[in-house]
Amino acid sequence: MKITFEAHIRHTLYFQLLFWTALFLFGTAKSYGEYDGGAFKVLVIYNFCHWMFQIIGANFIYFVLIRHFFDRKKYIEFLMYLLLSLYIISVINRLFLVYIAEPLFTHEVKDSVSSIFTDISYLLFHYTFPIISGAFIFISIMFIMRYKDEKEQTIKLQKEKMELELQSLKSQLNPHFLFNTLNNIYSLSVSHSDKTSQSISQLSDILDYILYKGQKKWVQVSDELAIIDEYIALESLRYHNERLKIRKHITVNTANTIPPLLYLTLVENAFKHGAGKNSDPTEIHIKAETNNQHSVFTIENTFTAYQEENKKGIGLQNIKRQLQYHYQEHFTFRISQENNIFRVEITTPPHYD
Repeated sequence: MKITFEAHIRHTLYFQLLFWTALFLFGTAKSYGEYDGGAFKVLVIYNFCHWMFQIIGANFIYFVLIRHFFDRKKYIEFLMYLLLSLYIISVINRLFLVYIAEPLFTHEVKDSVSSIFTDISYLLFHYTFPIISGAFIFISIMFIMRYKDEKEQTIKLQKEKMELELQSLKSQLNPHFLFNTLNNIYSLSVSHSDKTSQSISQLSDILDYILYKGQKKWVQVSDELAIIDEYIALESLRYHNERLKIRKHITVNTANTIPPLLYLTLVENAFKHGAGKNSDPTEIHIKAETNNQHSVFTIENTFTAYQEENKKGIGLQNIKRQLQYHYQEHFTFRISQENNIFRVEITTPPHYD
Protein backbone atom coordinates (compact mmCIF):
# COMPACT_ATOMS: atom_id res chain seq x y z
CA MET A 1 0.00 0.00 0.00
CA LYS A 2 2.85 2.38 0.90
CA ILE A 3 4.66 1.68 -2.38
CA THR A 4 1.45 2.24 -4.35
CA PHE A 5 0.80 5.54 -2.56
CA GLU A 6 4.37 6.73 -3.17
CA ALA A 7 4.11 5.75 -6.82
CA HIS A 8 0.85 7.71 -7.10
CA ILE A 9 2.47 10.81 -5.54
CA ARG A 10 5.45 10.50 -7.87
CA HIS A 11 3.17 10.11 -10.89
CA THR A 12 1.17 13.21 -9.87
CA LEU A 13 4.32 15.28 -9.39
CA TYR A 14 5.66 14.28 -12.80
CA PHE A 15 2.36 15.19 -14.40
CA GLN A 16 2.26 18.58 -12.67
CA LEU A 17 5.82 19.36 -13.68
CA LEU A 18 5.09 18.52 -17.30
CA PHE A 19 1.69 20.23 -17.40
CA TRP A 20 2.63 23.54 -15.77
CA THR A 21 5.91 23.80 -17.69
CA ALA A 22 4.07 23.23 -20.95
CA LEU A 23 1.41 25.79 -20.00
CA PHE A 24 4.02 28.44 -19.19
CA LEU A 25 6.00 27.81 -22.37
CA PHE A 26 2.83 27.87 -24.46
CA GLY A 27 1.76 31.22 -22.97
CA THR A 28 5.23 32.68 -23.50
CA ALA A 29 5.55 31.39 -27.07
CA LYS A 30 2.10 32.74 -27.88
CA SER A 31 3.29 36.31 -27.17
CA TYR A 32 6.74 35.94 -28.72
CA GLY A 33 7.32 38.36 -31.58
CA GLU A 34 4.50 40.71 -30.59
CA TYR A 35 6.79 42.83 -28.36
CA ASP A 36 10.34 44.12 -28.58
CA GLY A 37 13.11 42.74 -26.37
CA GLY A 38 12.48 44.83 -23.23
CA ALA A 39 8.71 44.60 -23.33
CA PHE A 40 8.89 40.88 -23.95
CA LYS A 41 11.05 40.35 -20.85
CA VAL A 42 8.55 42.30 -18.76
CA LEU A 43 5.74 40.18 -20.22
CA VAL A 44 7.59 36.99 -19.31
CA ILE A 45 7.96 38.21 -15.70
CA TYR A 46 4.24 39.02 -15.52
CA ASN A 47 3.38 35.64 -17.00
CA PHE A 48 5.66 33.92 -14.51
CA CYS A 49 3.99 35.67 -11.55
CA HIS A 50 0.52 34.76 -12.81
CA TRP A 51 1.74 31.22 -13.54
CA MET A 52 2.84 30.66 -9.94
CA PHE A 53 -0.57 31.62 -8.62
CA GLN A 54 -2.29 29.50 -11.25
CA ILE A 55 -0.42 26.52 -9.81
CA ILE A 56 -1.33 27.48 -6.24
CA GLY A 57 -4.97 28.16 -7.11
CA ALA A 58 -5.49 25.01 -9.18
CA ASN A 59 -3.95 22.72 -6.54
CA PHE A 60 -5.90 24.38 -3.74
CA ILE A 61 -9.19 24.04 -5.63
CA TYR A 62 -8.60 20.41 -6.56
CA PHE A 63 -6.89 18.94 -3.50
CA VAL A 64 -8.71 21.00 -0.85
CA LEU A 65 -12.08 22.25 -2.10
CA ILE A 66 -12.98 19.42 -4.47
CA ARG A 67 -11.68 16.67 -2.20
CA HIS A 68 -13.24 18.01 1.00
CA PHE A 69 -16.48 19.51 -0.30
CA PHE A 70 -17.36 18.62 -3.89
CA ASP A 71 -16.53 14.89 -3.54
CA ARG A 72 -18.62 14.78 -0.36
CA LYS A 73 -21.54 16.42 -2.19
CA LYS A 74 -21.35 19.61 -0.13
CA TYR A 75 -22.01 21.72 -3.19
CA ILE A 76 -23.12 24.94 -1.47
CA GLU A 77 -20.04 24.99 0.79
CA PHE A 78 -17.87 24.18 -2.24
CA LEU A 79 -19.27 27.11 -4.24
CA MET A 80 -18.93 29.54 -1.33
CA TYR A 81 -15.34 28.55 -0.56
CA LEU A 82 -14.47 28.52 -4.28
CA LEU A 83 -15.58 32.15 -4.76
CA LEU A 84 -13.87 33.23 -1.54
CA SER A 85 -10.61 31.43 -2.38
CA LEU A 86 -10.53 32.86 -5.93
CA TYR A 87 -10.92 36.36 -4.52
CA ILE A 88 -8.21 35.85 -1.87
CA ILE A 89 -5.73 34.24 -4.31
CA SER A 90 -6.36 37.03 -6.84
CA VAL A 91 -5.72 39.71 -4.20
CA ILE A 92 -2.52 37.99 -3.01
CA ASN A 93 -1.39 37.63 -6.62
CA ARG A 94 -1.88 41.37 -7.26
CA LEU A 95 -0.22 42.33 -3.95
CA PHE A 96 2.75 40.16 -4.89
CA LEU A 97 3.05 41.80 -8.30
CA VAL A 98 2.61 45.39 -7.11
CA TYR A 99 4.73 45.33 -3.94
CA ILE A 100 7.32 42.58 -4.62
CA ALA A 101 7.75 41.85 -8.34
CA GLU A 102 7.18 45.20 -10.06
CA PRO A 103 9.71 47.18 -7.94
CA LEU A 104 12.41 44.89 -9.37
CA PHE A 105 11.86 45.90 -13.01
CA THR A 106 9.63 49.01 -13.13
CA HIS A 107 9.12 52.29 -11.31
CA GLU A 108 5.38 52.69 -11.81
CA VAL A 109 3.28 54.16 -9.03
CA LYS A 110 2.00 51.44 -6.75
CA ASP A 111 -1.72 50.89 -6.37
CA SER A 112 -3.00 51.41 -2.86
CA VAL A 113 -3.87 48.35 -0.77
CA SER A 114 -7.50 49.47 -0.50
CA SER A 115 -7.84 49.75 -4.29
CA ILE A 116 -6.31 46.32 -4.72
CA PHE A 117 -8.96 44.85 -2.41
CA THR A 118 -11.90 46.80 -3.80
CA ASP A 119 -11.28 46.97 -7.57
CA ILE A 120 -13.27 43.80 -8.27
CA SER A 121 -13.55 44.18 -12.04
CA TYR A 122 -9.77 44.63 -12.46
CA LEU A 123 -9.12 41.62 -10.20
CA LEU A 124 -11.65 39.55 -12.12
CA PHE A 125 -10.33 40.16 -15.65
CA HIS A 126 -6.58 40.36 -14.96
CA TYR A 127 -6.11 37.87 -12.12
CA THR A 128 -9.13 35.63 -11.46
CA PHE A 129 -9.74 34.62 -15.08
CA PRO A 130 -6.11 33.52 -15.65
CA ILE A 131 -6.30 31.45 -12.46
CA ILE A 132 -9.63 29.91 -13.53
CA SER A 133 -8.40 29.10 -17.04
CA GLY A 134 -5.30 27.28 -15.81
CA ALA A 135 -7.21 25.56 -13.00
CA PHE A 136 -9.97 24.40 -15.35
CA ILE A 137 -7.55 22.60 -17.69
CA PHE A 138 -5.57 21.15 -14.78
CA ILE A 139 -8.64 19.92 -12.89
CA SER A 140 -10.20 18.44 -16.03
CA ILE A 141 -7.09 16.36 -16.68
CA MET A 142 -6.87 15.37 -13.01
CA PHE A 143 -10.46 14.13 -13.13
CA ILE A 144 -9.68 12.08 -16.24
CA MET A 145 -6.62 10.60 -14.56
CA ARG A 146 -8.58 9.94 -11.39
CA TYR A 147 -11.36 8.19 -13.30
CA LYS A 148 -8.78 6.03 -15.08
CA ASP A 149 -7.01 5.16 -11.81
CA GLU A 150 -10.29 4.35 -10.06
CA LYS A 151 -11.40 2.17 -12.95
CA GLU A 152 -8.09 0.28 -12.93
CA GLN A 153 -8.30 -0.07 -9.15
CA THR A 154 -11.86 -1.38 -9.41
CA ILE A 155 -10.80 -3.95 -12.00
CA LYS A 156 -7.86 -4.95 -9.80
CA LEU A 157 -10.06 -5.33 -6.73
CA GLN A 158 -12.61 -7.35 -8.70
CA LYS A 159 -9.86 -9.64 -9.95
CA GLU A 160 -8.46 -10.08 -6.43
CA LYS A 161 -11.96 -10.78 -5.14
CA MET A 162 -12.54 -13.39 -7.83
CA GLU A 163 -9.18 -15.03 -7.09
CA LEU A 164 -10.00 -15.17 -3.38
CA GLU A 165 -13.42 -16.56 -4.22
CA LEU A 166 -11.85 -19.20 -6.44
CA GLN A 167 -9.51 -20.24 -3.63
CA SER A 168 -12.57 -20.44 -1.38
CA LEU A 169 -14.30 -22.67 -3.91
CA LYS A 170 -11.27 -24.96 -4.00
CA SER A 171 -11.20 -25.09 -0.21
CA GLN A 172 -14.85 -26.21 -0.32
CA LEU A 173 -14.04 -28.88 -2.88
CA ASN A 174 -10.86 -30.44 -1.49
CA PRO A 175 -12.10 -31.31 2.03
CA HIS A 176 -15.28 -32.68 0.48
CA PHE A 177 -13.28 -34.96 -1.79
CA LEU A 178 -10.90 -35.96 1.00
CA PHE A 179 -13.76 -36.80 3.35
CA ASN A 180 -15.33 -39.15 0.82
CA THR A 181 -12.04 -40.88 0.02
CA LEU A 182 -11.05 -41.38 3.65
CA ASN A 183 -14.42 -43.01 4.24
CA ASN A 184 -13.60 -45.43 1.45
CA ILE A 185 -10.22 -46.30 2.96
CA TYR A 186 -11.81 -46.69 6.40
CA SER A 187 -14.30 -49.18 5.01
CA LEU A 188 -11.49 -51.20 3.46
CA SER A 189 -9.42 -51.15 6.65
CA VAL A 190 -12.35 -52.34 8.78
CA SER A 191 -12.79 -55.33 6.50
CA HIS A 192 -9.00 -55.98 6.59
CA SER A 193 -8.89 -55.80 2.82
CA ASP A 194 -5.54 -56.31 1.13
CA LYS A 195 -6.52 -53.39 -1.07
CA THR A 196 -6.03 -50.90 1.79
CA SER A 197 -2.38 -50.16 0.98
CA GLN A 198 -3.23 -49.78 -2.70
CA SER A 199 -5.97 -47.28 -1.88
CA ILE A 200 -3.60 -45.27 0.32
CA SER A 201 -1.13 -45.11 -2.57
CA GLN A 202 -3.89 -43.93 -4.90
CA LEU A 203 -4.94 -41.28 -2.40
CA SER A 204 -1.33 -40.12 -2.02
CA ASP A 205 -1.08 -39.48 -5.76
CA ILE A 206 -4.36 -37.56 -5.79
CA LEU A 207 -3.40 -35.42 -2.77
CA ASP A 208 -0.05 -34.66 -4.40
CA TYR A 209 -1.90 -33.44 -7.48
CA ILE A 210 -4.30 -31.30 -5.43
CA LEU A 211 -1.57 -29.76 -3.27
CA TYR A 212 0.78 -28.88 -6.10
CA LYS A 213 -0.84 -28.79 -9.52
CA GLY A 214 -4.22 -27.97 -8.00
CA GLN A 215 -2.90 -24.55 -6.93
CA LYS A 216 -1.86 -23.59 -10.44
CA LYS A 217 -4.07 -21.62 -12.77
CA TRP A 218 -3.77 -24.08 -15.65
CA VAL A 219 -2.84 -27.75 -16.07
CA GLN A 220 -2.66 -29.93 -19.15
CA VAL A 221 -5.75 -31.98 -19.93
CA SER A 222 -3.58 -35.11 -20.01
CA ASP A 223 -2.49 -34.50 -16.40
CA GLU A 224 -6.08 -34.07 -15.27
CA LEU A 225 -7.14 -37.26 -17.07
CA ALA A 226 -4.25 -39.16 -15.50
CA ILE A 227 -5.34 -38.22 -11.98
CA ILE A 228 -8.93 -39.12 -12.90
CA ASP A 229 -7.65 -42.64 -13.70
CA GLU A 230 -6.16 -42.75 -10.19
CA TYR A 231 -9.43 -41.58 -8.71
CA ILE A 232 -11.47 -44.14 -10.64
CA ALA A 233 -9.11 -46.90 -9.56
CA LEU A 234 -9.51 -45.80 -5.94
CA GLU A 235 -13.31 -45.63 -6.12
CA SER A 236 -13.52 -48.91 -8.01
CA LEU A 237 -12.04 -50.70 -5.00
CA ARG A 238 -15.40 -50.28 -3.28
CA TYR A 239 -17.51 -51.97 -5.95
CA HIS A 240 -17.73 -55.29 -7.73
CA ASN A 241 -17.61 -55.34 -11.49
CA GLU A 242 -21.34 -56.12 -11.59
CA ARG A 243 -22.06 -53.14 -9.34
CA LEU A 244 -20.16 -50.52 -11.35
CA LYS A 245 -19.20 -50.30 -15.00
CA ILE A 246 -16.82 -47.64 -16.26
CA ARG A 247 -16.49 -46.79 -19.95
CA LYS A 248 -13.93 -44.30 -21.24
CA HIS A 249 -13.34 -42.81 -24.67
CA ILE A 250 -10.30 -40.55 -24.60
CA THR A 251 -8.87 -38.76 -27.65
CA VAL A 252 -6.10 -36.34 -26.69
CA ASN A 253 -4.59 -34.92 -29.87
CA THR A 254 -3.19 -31.64 -28.51
CA ALA A 255 -1.66 -30.37 -25.26
CA ASN A 256 -4.65 -28.25 -24.28
CA THR A 257 -4.96 -26.72 -20.82
CA ILE A 258 -7.80 -26.38 -18.31
CA PRO A 259 -8.16 -25.15 -14.72
CA PRO A 260 -7.01 -27.87 -12.28
CA LEU A 261 -9.68 -30.11 -10.68
CA LEU A 262 -12.23 -29.12 -13.33
CA TYR A 263 -12.85 -32.61 -14.71
CA LEU A 264 -12.03 -34.39 -11.46
CA THR A 265 -14.91 -32.63 -9.72
CA LEU A 266 -17.35 -33.93 -12.33
CA VAL A 267 -16.06 -37.47 -11.95
CA GLU A 268 -16.38 -37.24 -8.17
CA ASN A 269 -19.91 -35.90 -8.61
CA ALA A 270 -20.84 -38.82 -10.88
CA PHE A 271 -19.62 -41.34 -8.32
CA LYS A 272 -21.34 -39.53 -5.46
CA HIS A 273 -24.75 -39.25 -7.11
CA GLY A 274 -24.47 -42.39 -9.23
CA ALA A 275 -22.96 -45.40 -7.52
CA GLY A 276 -22.93 -43.71 -4.13
CA LYS A 277 -26.72 -43.29 -4.02
CA ASN A 278 -27.78 -46.21 -6.16
CA SER A 279 -27.81 -49.80 -4.97
CA ASP A 280 -28.51 -51.05 -8.49
CA PRO A 281 -25.79 -51.51 -11.12
CA THR A 282 -24.44 -48.12 -12.19
CA GLU A 283 -22.70 -47.11 -15.38
CA ILE A 284 -20.38 -44.14 -15.76
CA HIS A 285 -19.32 -43.09 -19.23
CA ILE A 286 -16.45 -40.60 -19.66
CA LYS A 287 -15.53 -38.99 -22.98
CA ALA A 288 -12.71 -36.51 -23.50
CA GLU A 289 -11.38 -34.93 -26.67
CA THR A 290 -8.81 -32.24 -27.37
CA ASN A 291 -7.91 -30.58 -30.65
CA ASN A 292 -6.76 -27.20 -31.90
CA GLN A 293 -10.29 -25.75 -31.65
CA HIS A 294 -11.46 -26.84 -28.20
CA SER A 295 -11.41 -29.29 -25.31
CA VAL A 296 -14.58 -31.31 -24.67
CA PHE A 297 -15.28 -33.37 -21.57
CA THR A 298 -18.50 -35.32 -21.16
CA ILE A 299 -19.53 -37.55 -18.27
CA GLU A 300 -22.71 -39.59 -17.89
CA ASN A 301 -23.96 -41.65 -14.98
CA THR A 302 -27.07 -43.76 -14.60
CA PHE A 303 -29.43 -43.37 -11.65
CA THR A 304 -32.74 -44.70 -10.43
CA ALA A 305 -33.85 -42.19 -7.79
CA TYR A 306 -32.73 -38.81 -9.07
CA GLN A 307 -32.50 -36.12 -6.42
CA GLU A 308 -32.53 -32.39 -7.11
CA GLU A 309 -29.21 -31.74 -5.37
CA ASN A 310 -27.54 -33.74 -8.12
CA LYS A 311 -28.12 -30.72 -10.33
CA LYS A 312 -27.60 -28.03 -7.72
CA GLY A 313 -24.89 -29.54 -5.54
CA ILE A 314 -21.77 -27.73 -4.41
CA GLY A 315 -19.61 -29.54 -6.97
CA LEU A 316 -21.54 -28.41 -10.06
CA GLN A 317 -21.98 -24.88 -8.72
CA ASN A 318 -18.24 -24.66 -8.17
CA ILE A 319 -17.57 -25.91 -11.69
CA LYS A 320 -19.76 -23.22 -13.25
CA ARG A 321 -18.21 -20.44 -11.15
CA GLN A 322 -14.69 -21.61 -11.99
CA LEU A 323 -15.57 -21.63 -15.68
CA GLN A 324 -16.94 -18.08 -15.43
CA TYR A 325 -13.81 -16.94 -13.62
CA HIS A 326 -11.35 -18.51 -16.05
CA TYR A 327 -13.20 -18.16 -19.36
CA GLN A 328 -15.78 -15.38 -18.80
CA GLU A 329 -18.34 -16.30 -21.50
CA HIS A 330 -16.04 -18.36 -23.73
CA PHE A 331 -17.26 -21.80 -22.70
CA THR A 332 -20.31 -24.07 -22.73
CA PHE A 333 -21.58 -25.95 -19.69
CA ARG A 334 -24.53 -28.24 -20.33
CA ILE A 335 -26.41 -30.34 -17.81
CA SER A 336 -29.13 -32.74 -18.92
CA GLN A 337 -31.19 -35.61 -17.51
CA GLU A 338 -32.97 -38.10 -19.73
CA ASN A 339 -33.88 -41.79 -19.53
CA ASN A 340 -32.27 -42.18 -16.11
CA ILE A 341 -28.98 -40.78 -17.38
CA PHE A 342 -27.48 -37.66 -15.89
CA ARG A 343 -25.12 -35.93 -18.33
CA VAL A 344 -22.68 -33.02 -18.00
CA GLU A 345 -20.68 -31.60 -20.89
CA ILE A 346 -18.01 -28.90 -20.81
CA THR A 347 -16.47 -27.29 -23.89
CA THR A 348 -13.58 -24.87 -23.41
CA PRO A 349 -10.98 -23.18 -25.65
CA PRO A 350 -7.68 -25.06 -26.10
CA HIS A 351 -5.86 -22.29 -24.18
CA TYR A 352 -7.15 -19.14 -22.54
CA ASP A 353 -5.61 -16.43 -20.39
